[in-house]
Amino acid sequence: MKNTIIDMFERSVAKFGDNTFLWEKKTAAFEPMTFNQTKEQVYRLAAGLIQAGVRPHDKIALLSEGRNDWIIGELAILYTGAANVPLSVKLEESNDLIFRIQHSESRFVIASGKQLKKIRNISRSLPLVEKIFVFDEQETYEDREVWIGNLFAAGDEYLKINREELIARSQSVQNNDLATITYTSGTTADPKGVMLSHRNYTANVEQAVSLIDIEPKDSNLIIIPLDHCFGHVAGFYAFMYYGANVATVQAGKTQNETLKNIPLNIGEFKPTVIMSVPALAKSFKKNIENSIRKKGKTTEKLFNSALKTAYSYNKEGYNKGGHLGKKLMLALYDKVLFSKVRQAMGGKLRFFIGGGALLDIELQRFFYAIGIPMFQGYGLSEATPIISANGIKKHKLGSSGVLVADLELKICDTEGRELPPGEKGEIVVKGENVMLGYWKNPEATQQTVKDGWLYTGDMGYTDKDGFLYVLGRFKSLLISSDGEKYSPEGIEEGICDKTNFIEQMMLHNNQNPYTVALVVPDKEQLKRYLEQTKPGLTWDSQEAKELALMKIQEIVNDYKGNGKYAGEFPERWLPTAIAVLPEAFTEQNQLLNATLKIVRGKIEERYADRIAYLYTAEGKNIVNQHNIGSL
Repeated sequence: MKNTIIDMFERSVAKFGDNTFLWEKKTAAFEPMTFNQTKEQVYRLAAGLIQAGVRPHDKIALLSEGRNDWIIGELAILYTGAANVPLSVKLEESNDLIFRIQHSESRFVIASGKQLKKIRNISRSLPLVEKIFVFDEQETYEDREVWIGNLFAAGDEYLKINREELIARSQSVQNNDLATITYTSGTTADPKGVMLSHRNYTANVEQAVSLIDIEPKDSNLIIIPLDHCFGHVAGFYAFMYYGANVATVQAGKTQNETLKNIPLNIGEFKPTVIMSVPALAKSFKKNIENSIRKKGKTTEKLFNSALKTAYSYNKEGYNKGGHLGKKLMLALYDKVLFSKVRQAMGGKLRFFIGGGALLDIELQRFFYAIGIPMFQGYGLSEATPIISANGIKKHKLGSSGVLVADLELKICDTEGRELPPGEKGEIVVKGENVMLGYWKNPEATQQTVKDGWLYTGDMGYTDKDGFLYVLGRFKSLLISSDGEKYSPEGIEEGICDKTNFIEQMMLHNNQNPYTVALVVPDKEQLKRYLEQTKPGLTWDSQEAKELALMKIQEIVNDYKGNGKYAGEFPERWLPTAIAVLPEAFTEQNQLLNATLKIVRGKIEERYADRIAYLYTAEGKNIVNQHNIGSL
């Protein structure tokens, strides 16, 4: 059966034509656009693109903030039979953007006014690009640039005579035709272009809706970037499928301004569902805790007591319940506290859907307690991306949920042998959502997809109830001198989440005598700690730096011996030596990728000397001149 994104959209328009599909805030308020209105805009733009010379199977790079034009733009590209190359607005011109546009062989670029400067800066390096279409009207246009308004006008003329030709062209698109080339974030080497077909997307939407509870009345404020695969499927295609509606965050003049618009837009738009990633979840939690703290010690104490009761009663979600007194107390806490927190987040939010990196169970417990569960899922671009998810009907906090429908999964050892439930190995899946392959990279394709099975490179296991637990990268393991392997992500995130003094951590052990850690401290928190413990001690003094370093050591020691968190992680994988770093891992210094995951290879390369130093007698002592200098 033919089932392209175009077919899926046409069915939704026929069924939900007068329902609102898109919302956007350009000025004072969010304004709606129905499914019917969206379709007409898609037709107009697709016709304009055809008039501009777009041919079936062309590649068109799309670089813009989230907005209605982005979604309409992708659909219009697909209606012409071309493929979209979605690009992150976080990409820098030098290398990152050039590589993707050149490598994808894009004939055209669509850019927002805010991103146009980046394209202008590299336009001489893009000889294959014939035209650059700009969403926002400009005072002047450079060579090859065309305002999108002119495309709509050309499309109107085309449709007067050739509407049936556009429909025929869109209907000629087949299931296995390329829909997007989505570039991976590149945690190890150059980014790879993941080729996703129309059927990859429609299959994954069908799979996702088997677990994600969405109704036509639901609304999603899309916070994650639309260029993400997760943003595509969970962000707007699943909502389109159900006749529900989506809004994009109001774009600010800078990325920071856009981030500040998120809580404002939540209050204005009042979504029922939000897609989130761990970094955003942590930000939401911090904002809630700060607002509670501002209300005074009594409220803070009451809130913490409420959380404790909720954690005890809710357990891991699927097994919640117990003492009637706790249930009654929780109902009271919900009425006087948690309901007010929910009101501050719009008042209609039913749940979050979490994707991206591993979501710490403490974060999941927190949001579950306040009555807005954050259901963790798992996936990757090569699987379009959703593989598993928790949902309202079936969930276990701490897990990545159960498999979507119509997907096979097995856990394999390093030799490719299938392992039984409960044993850890590489997550391997097979289904219609598995990518076509990597664009112009047959070697990487052959290493990743074998006999239809996608080798994810992630480590995990399934429990007796079929819930999947993802433990980190299978190929980024700590390897001890005796060959034993362990995934570091759980330790790194577990330690960082339980303290305010360490912002980021990366563990390293590549067949070495012991594990070491590269640590990014929160200097402001350390300064506050010193003010409380040794008032009058200046931060620049040797004593202050030594005390700060000993505090960091104390945090790690809490997981060893008789420490308060002892036994939480195997002690042999905890760091014996610690390097305190002078700067954070960020996207700007390329030590974080676009999905805010640490890029281990680049960090190890940049700090190779510091890592080597940690395996010396002097380096094993946290109070050393390198660490003091970093503070």
